[in-house]
Amino acid sequence: MSTSEVGRQVGYFTQQVRDLERLGVLPAAERTPRGYRVYRSDHVEALRAYRGLALAAGPVRARKMMPLLLASPLPEAAAIVDDLHAELSAERAAVLSARRGLDLIRSEAGDVFDGSRDSMTISELATALGVPASTLRHWEAEGLVRPDRIGSSQARRYSWQAIVDARIAAALRAGGHRIPTIAAVLERLRDYSNPTDADELLASRLTQLAQRSVALLESSATLHRLIRGT
Repeated sequence: MSTSEVGRQVGYFTQQVRDLERLGVLPAAERTPRGYRVYRSDHVEALRAYRGLALAAGPVRARKMMPLLLASPLPEAAAIVDDLHAELSAERAAVLSARRGLDLIRSEAGDVFDGSRDSMTISELATALGVPASTLRHWEAEGLVRPDRIGSSQARRYSWQAIVDARIAAALRAGGHRIPTIAAVLERLRDYSNPTDADELLASRLTQLAQRSVALLESSATLHRLIRGT
């Protein structure tokens, strides 16, 4: 097959095929006496595997991984792919934890999502959450909660956003989740101006993760055939 024929089969431009060959994403093509590239079916398979891997892990990482995968024995290649599956699983677990936290908040204190609600002092919020004030100070130090500082005394005052963050943190901590996981979830939620958008954010994130998982599954099957040489 010519370069253009391979590109048509996988949806890549001719130059993309050449560039990916140069980067080791697919095995080097044979050359005719006149220097034209000649590709085989395994080159098409390698490009299809790369396409799925790029969707799952990102193109930069996929370009680095493909030469390693193609050169590795099957058990080692499987371990590399397993790590990607584990990363996707961990990301999905964090999103599902955030959804459970939001559901818990709505069931126990839905009025927190009213942006017009007055702010709270540290003692008021600690009482509402059933945690010591020292816990809120620790969460602040870890970046989970960001209270305002009011007046010359710099007293903490928790806005509605900080209250929501604290309730999510409390819900996830109660579920046994560690501080770094909670911090990552809250950073995602802070991308939105109103926590009522959290459902849309989390649902979209789950859809993206599902698409990446399916792409990795398809890529894994193709890689298996390539590495085994069948």
